[in-house]
Amino acid sequence: MEAPKTVSYSLMFLAIFVLLASALSLANAKIQEHEFVVQATPVKRLCNTHSTITVNGQFPGPTLEVNNGDTLIVKVINKARYNVTIHWHGIRQIRTGWADGPEFVTQCPIRPGESYTYKFTIQGQEGTLWWHAHSSWLRATVYGALIIHPRGGETYPFPKPKRETPILLGEWWDANPIDVERQATQTGAAPNISDAYTINGQPGDLYKCSSQGTTIVPIDSGETNLLRVINAGLNQPLFFSVANHKLIVVGADASYLKPFTTNVIMLGPGQTTDVLIAGDQPPSRYYMAARAYQSAQNAPFDNTTTTAILEYKSAPCPAKGVTAIKPLMPFLPAYNDTNTVTAFSKSLRSPRKVEVPSEIDESLFFTIGLGLNNCPPNFSPSQCQGPNGTRFTSSMNNVSFVLPNKISILQAHHLGVQGVFTTDFPTKPPVEFDYTGNVSRSLWQPIPGTRVTRLKYGSRVQIVLQDTSIVTPENHPIHLHGYDFYVVAEGFGNFNPKKHTSKFNLVDPPMRNTVAVPANGWAVIRFVADNPGAWIMHCHLDVHIGWGLATILLVDNGVGLLESIESPPEDLPLC
Repeated sequence: MEAPKTVSYSLMFLAIFVLLASALSLANAKIQEHEFVVQATPVKRLCNTHSTITVNGQFPGPTLEVNNGDTLIVKVINKARYNVTIHWHGIRQIRTGWADGPEFVTQCPIRPGESYTYKFTIQGQEGTLWWHAHSSWLRATVYGALIIHPRGGETYPFPKPKRETPILLGEWWDANPIDVERQATQTGAAPNISDAYTINGQPGDLYKCSSQGTTIVPIDSGETNLLRVINAGLNQPLFFSVANHKLIVVGADASYLKPFTTNVIMLGPGQTTDVLIAGDQPPSRYYMAARAYQSAQNAPFDNTTTTAILEYKSAPCPAKGVTAIKPLMPFLPAYNDTNTVTAFSKSLRSPRKVEVPSEIDESLFFTIGLGLNNCPPNFSPSQCQGPNGTRFTSSMNNVSFVLPNKISILQAHHLGVQGVFTTDFPTKPPVEFDYTGNVSRSLWQPIPGTRVTRLKYGSRVQIVLQDTSIVTPENHPIHLHGYDFYVVAEGFGNFNPKKHTSKFNLVDPPMRNTVAVPANGWAVIRFVADNPGAWIMHCHLDVHIGWGLATILLVDNGVGLLESIESPPEDLPLC
């Protein structure tokens, strides 16, 4: 009879240890309160000054630094003339879907003169994320870094760097981005391309009138710098490299990776990548640069290059009257170098064996791509300036997503309001076709609708994301709100379950929140639907989400309070 007592005491001590550890963890957690004032601010770029929507008068907006376990409370005050919401890109928002931010998905927008307070807790995430507007094209200038450090007393899984520097890659229009979007909506054509790319808000000295504001990133001999690279651009995947310096990739989308070394990285809009660089070169000044990866054929794009300068503190200063030596430019791949993109993507691995769902409850197959709507009879030719008198559109499974405008999807679901959405989004393409071959023109015009996929709490989900060659194939960065997921496979051509399933990586696939689906190819993701709410899955090329390349995963509550979404906050905006 003694053995059971021993086991009992052991279990008791284990329980006490777990409780003490949890209490210590909670004691180290903090509540951070911030205020974001969204307002118009004069900003000068490319020789011109115009009013730009910013947060707290900063472009980019303020960097938020928190620890894993901290709670963030951010009051957003809208002093601009546009509706606005803020999305905390990559934050899982466990049971706090009301704080996720996409307009008319989880909330109605914050109207001019109004405010809304976002409150959420960081749970089990470390690394680099970011925040941005999720209303129209305000994201062009309303964005900033969100850095999640380890809990107090914990460390990185690599030697602590001497410095850490957020590197926010952006796109700049020498015009009001809202006007650019509105013009495209009115004409049905593709929007005007950007005038420049930026690094931390500055185009760099390869552009006119930009040399004085070029971003300087410090380093010194013998030290290591952690670059937290974020593609905050609106519509363009970007290559990034630093002259003469190797990049050691250690994380992406706030998840650690098995370290590997490369000369160049590629980030789709929405993605983040953490890289270490060592101060192991002769003290001098070196360009870090970014330019486009363009996978869509015959599509116009901004082919300029943005630069910042990696500057050694011990670099000799030029003599008086002597022009400083021009920094060395790094090698950047050709704009259509898909081979480099593929090699980089396939190098991403989790640092150890992970728990990937091996059994699947919900197997979904989503085709993604562009489309062309025929010109409606009541439209003039000026409203149908797409190819051959059409209007551009996009879709998933031939459904072009339409946002409601009277109430958010999450509010409608929570309150039981009928007629806002339907739960009949197709789990596979309505018509099977050669997705990456010659597609019948009858499939070029999708059906508009607000249709969602309903998932049971705890269901194990697999989604095949299949690019199509409708209009043109393209690399699509697909972002899922509310979840991280494992990218278990990717490839080119049409996905074939009989051929490709055996090649899935179910051991150490990377965890992401945004997956770059290859042009004329596919990607497969897996996750457990353990976070109730209404979660938008969309292309993070903003031109595409505006055209309808999105859908909603509606995850039911589970059993009990801890498996159910919280009640909506009292100050949730009204429509």
